[in-house]
Amino acid sequence: MKKWTKVLTGLVAVFAIGTLAACGAKKDGASKDGVKTYVVGVASDQQKEIWEKVSDSLKADKIKIDVKLFSGYTEENPALADGSLDLNSFQHVAYLNNYNKENKKDLTYIGYTLISPFGLYSEKLKDPKDLKDGDTVAIPNDPTNGGRALQALEALDIIKLKKDAPDSPEVKDIESYKTKIEIKPIQADQLVATLPDVTAAFINTNYVTDQLHTTPKKSAIYIDTDHLDKVSDLYKNIIAVRKEDKNKEDFKKIVKAYQTPEIAKLIEKTNDYPAWEGAK
Repeated sequence: MKKWTKVLTGLVAVFAIGTLAACGAKKDGASKDGVKTYVVGVASDQQKEIWEKVSDSLKADKIKIDVKLFSGYTEENPALADGSLDLNSFQHVAYLNNYNKENKKDLTYIGYTLISPFGLYSEKLKDPKDLKDGDTVAIPNDPTNGGRALQALEALDIIKLKKDAPDSPEVKDIESYKTKIEIKPIQADQLVATLPDVTAAFINTNYVTDQLHTTPKKSAIYIDTDHLDKVSDLYKNIIAVRKEDKNKEDFKKIVKAYQTPEIAKLIEKTNDYPAWEGAK
């Protein structure tokens, strides 16, 4: 019995050492043949393509990016917080701020990527001015993208928001309806499927490209970035990391590899705009 106890104790010790080693490797990037690998979470095929290009450009720095594609917006931040991801690149500042507030986290960001057009789409209308009383407009049900949709509706003079409305307003922050539409919050990745059943819908660009196989410029009846003065910097997309990794040297190299003219061209392919200073 003592013999088996010693064997089991030894196995537990080996497992514990292996686990600690794995955790250490994860914190500093999984390393093989001197090449450090970092896992980034994205939410669109466009971003997957971009990050694969970024990875290619980092070979001389002995850095590799392993890109993990998610189908929605709800898993990337928890995966970053628990260490399953080293970085993520799917959200804007407002979304990250809201996530941190609701989940008592302190994720942060190390660089801007793009600002994505946020469009209104319809199978029934050609112009948002044709919206009338009783029509239904679907918006994303998360506070930040939903708030951006409400700000766009105000810019279109369809609603008026309260003077003290927050940066990411909700339906309760509407003071009045100039056109008495019904606003229907729906999960962001379900908006394309809902489009035939509503009068119009605000849809994030990654779902437009991946599910509708088009671009805002070709298909939207209104694009908020055509009026950039009405779009807050809160809606610039970012590269997010854990707070303790904010000043990591490898991550500075990754940001530099992202913010290049080559990546800017890939961003512009889907009518997005490079969001970093000096990109234009």
